[in-house]
Amino acid sequence: MSANNAFHIAVLAGDGIGPEVMAPALEVLRKIETKSDLRFRFTEAPAGANNYLATGKSMPDSTIKLCEQADAILLGACGLPSVRYPDNTEIAPQIELRFIFDLYAGVRPARLIPGVPSPIVGADKRGIDLVVIRESTEGLFASMGKGVVTHEDARETLVITRKTSERLFEFSFRLAERRKARGKPGSLACVDKANVFKAFAFFRRIFDETAERHPDVKTDHLYVDACSAMLVKRPWDFDVMVMENMFGDIVSDITASLIGGLGMAPSADIGDKYAVFQPCHGTAPDIMGQGKANPTGMILSAAMMLDWLADKHGVESAAEAGETIERAVDQVYAGGLKPMEFGGSSGTADITKAVLAAL
Repeated sequence: MSANNAFHIAVLAGDGIGPEVMAPALEVLRKIETKSDLRFRFTEAPAGANNYLATGKSMPDSTIKLCEQADAILLGACGLPSVRYPDNTEIAPQIELRFIFDLYAGVRPARLIPGVPSPIVGADKRGIDLVVIRESTEGLFASMGKGVVTHEDARETLVITRKTSERLFEFSFRLAERRKARGKPGSLACVDKANVFKAFAFFRRIFDETAERHPDVKTDHLYVDACSAMLVKRPWDFDVMVMENMFGDIVSDITASLIGGLGMAPSADIGDKYAVFQPCHGTAPDIMGQGKANPTGMILSAAMMLDWLADKHGVESAAEAGETIERAVDQVYAGGLKPMEFGGSSGTADITKAVLAAL
C-alpha cells in the first residue's frame, strides 16, 4: 500500500488453535479501521505442520515472498506434537522466520492486567510490567538442525557474535529509553551466566560497552538462575531484561506464567527491517475446535504490531490505536471477564465480543 497510514499485513494463521485466535485479532483490527484513519490489507498464507503434511515443507516459497513484501507479519501458533521432521524435531515456521529475516530481538512483554489472577502474592497490588528481550537468532538455537549425535554422545554449539549482540543491546537500550519516556522505570538488566561460560562473559562485556553510549539508562547484571528466583518472588522489581536465546525461551515462559499464563502473553520478533507478531502460546490441539482458546495474547500481539508500525513509519495514529486495544482489553478483564483457563466460562467468542464492544 502506498499511503502512509495503510498497511499490508501477511497473515499466517498456522495450526491448532492458531486460526481460532487469529480471526478475533483481525476483527479487532477491522474495528480499528472504523475508528481511525488506519487501513489494512490482509493476505493469508499457509505455514505450519499441516502445510508440511500436505507438501513436505513448513512454508511454501510464496509465503516467504509474501512476508518479505508485507509491512508486518501476524503469526498464529504453528506446529503439532504429532508432526515431526525426520530428526524428530517439530515443525516450527516461527523459528525459521527468525533466521530468514534476521529477527534478532524477541520482545516478550509481561504486564499483569487488572482482574487477571497471578500466582505471586501481592502482585495484584504491586503490579507486574516488564519486558524480556530474547536474542532470537543465535545462542544455543544457532545449532538448530546442526547438532551432532553419535551412539556415545550428542553435541550442540552455542554461538554469540559481536554484530548481533551490539544490535540487540542497542535495541534493548532504545526500548528502555522509550519506556522511561512513558513514565516507566526504563532500567535494563543483562541476564547471563558470565561466571561460568566465556561466551556469556563476552556477551556481558558488549552489553557494558553499549551502556556507555546510553548513560541515562540504569543498568544491572544478573545471573539467569538468580534472576529466575527473583522473578517469582518480586517481579515488580523488574523492568527490561535482555538475554541469550535459550535463556530467553525459558525466562519468557516464567514471566508469562506470572501474568495469567501463555494465553495472556503477546510477543514480537523484530529485526532491522522485518517483524513478526504472535502470541506466546502453542497450538493446543487438545482444545482445538472447541471454542475454548483465549485470543487475548493474539489481540495484544496485534496491538504490539501497531506500535511497531508507528515507530517504523512515523504514524502516530497507529501507536494510539495500539494503546486503544490495550485499554479495551484492560477494561473487559477489570469488568470481570474470566477465560476458561482461569476457571471461568468465557471462550473465544465471548472474549472477542467483549473486546470489540469495549472498543
